[in-house]
Amino acid sequence: MKNIVITGAGSGMGQVTAVLLSQTSENKIICIGRDQNKLEKTKKLMAHHQTHEYWNMDIRNHAAWQSHLKQSQITELNAIFANAGVGGENHFGENDRWEEIISTNLTGTYLTIEYLLPLLRNSPQNYKNIVITSSCLARFGVPRYTAYCTAKTGLLGLTRSLAVELAEEKILVNAICPGWVETDMAMAGIQLLADKSEKALEEEIIQQKSFVPLNKFSQPMEIAQWVEFLMSEKQTSMTGQAIDINNGSFMI
Repeated sequence: MKNIVITGAGSGMGQVTAVLLSQTSENKIICIGRDQNKLEKTKKLMAHHQTHEYWNMDIRNHAAWQSHLKQSQITELNAIFANAGVGGENHFGENDRWEEIISTNLTGTYLTIEYLLPLLRNSPQNYKNIVITSSCLARFGVPRYTAYCTAKTGLLGLTRSLAVELAEEKILVNAICPGWVETDMAMAGIQLLADKSEKALEEEIIQQKSFVPLNKFSQPMEIAQWVEFLMSEKQTSMTGQAIDINNGSFMI
């Protein structure tokens, strides 16, 4: 049995990755999210759903981590998909979302990994894996996204530092940097852009696609398949890397 934790499993890329990985009967998925209803939806979509666990919690909450780890019967992990995050703009002032975005995307990911590292170390598997969801906005700036760009860039530093720190233990740490992906979070962001420019959502989607060389968005399953590959035994040579899955919006 391979035990895999996925945060942000209630929707989008996390949900689709949970569904994909559940197709392999030897996988046990621990799905983590803040919305119980969304986790229940993920559960219904997954294969062998009776096998998996669902932790309804905020990844920023130390007490929640301690409680769930104490209650769980899981003693070892093979992989972590640290995917939970929030998006959107932030504006300096009374209602600035800086702290919320930084604490969820960056600090929450750090806490996820640190709390789960002892279980990774317990695994007898030769190589263990951590995959972190960063963003193409770690590669370039976007106006009014100062917190999001900062958090996602910080995750690349976290990836590299952990990759070196954990290399001797054969724990591979990599990040993915998606561009636009057809998820609810992405559509909410595009809706805000549409509202500001007084366009219809469909018109704004066309506009955003036109900025991308391949003139399209990625599908969540494409991202899930990359995560599956990074966690698989098919690769043991990549660590500390940031994988750009962005339809050409950023090229090295």
